[in-house]
Amino acid sequence: MQAAVVTPRARQWRAYAIEAKYESVRMLRAPAFAGPFLLLPAGLYLLFGVLLFGSEVAKDPKTALFIFMGFSIMGVMGPGLFGFGTIVATEREHGLLQLRRALPAPLAAWLLAMMLMSMLFVAMVMVSMAAVAPLGHLHLTAAHILALSVVCVLGSAPFCALGFLIGSAASAKSAPAFVNLLYLPMIYLSGILFPLPKSAEWIAHLSPAYHLDQLALAAIWAPNSGNPWLHVAVLAAITVAFTALAVRRIARQG
Repeated sequence: MQAAVVTPRARQWRAYAIEAKYESVRMLRAPAFAGPFLLLPAGLYLLFGVLLFGSEVAKDPKTALFIFMGFSIMGVMGPGLFGFGTIVATEREHGLLQLRRALPAPLAAWLLAMMLMSMLFVAMVMVSMAAVAPLGHLHLTAAHILALSVVCVLGSAPFCALGFLIGSAASAKSAPAFVNLLYLPMIYLSGILFPLPKSAEWIAHLSPAYHLDQLALAAIWAPNSGNPWLHVAVLAAITVAFTALAVRRIARQG
């Protein structure tokens, strides 16, 4: 009786692990996806935080931290939004979702695999950002880097949910455009890269990027706005709500 119970569960966990492994390998082997998300955040940080404004940043630790956090959060947003948005749209349009339903594998393994793939990319982004941080006159302890990385990896979930919703509704050709329509305004209007005027600060509170930025600052004991638990609640609510909407839409499509 014990073997009959344990074996199916072990096989199920193995199915999840295999799905996550091959999804990650597939995206790592796609230069058009892996290259920008792994190299762009650290590259832009080096350009703006070191080459262009290095002398000014060296005089102002707050500016150094602001620039570092901004490009770190930008690196968190991309894999989930574009990964889920483009992959789900493509597989849905070509009937691969219907094929997955017919396969003897849990359908949730596919969603979990893409989420783990996005989190793996975020972890790699944080490694690259931690490597270049000293060049921007920013000195974080190992504990700070670890806490920041954990928050950013887990904080990629709401962006996965947003990408999932776009992928469940848009076509394969239009999904990248819709993702960019969300991605770029979210960067500029969340205040993570450019301070917003006082009259427009309320707009930033509508963006999950703002809440993740404040939560990441709290993780390294840096000055931040709002209650960290409120930011957690907002990010969790966005994740649950948009994931539920996407699942419901895909279920209606058969």
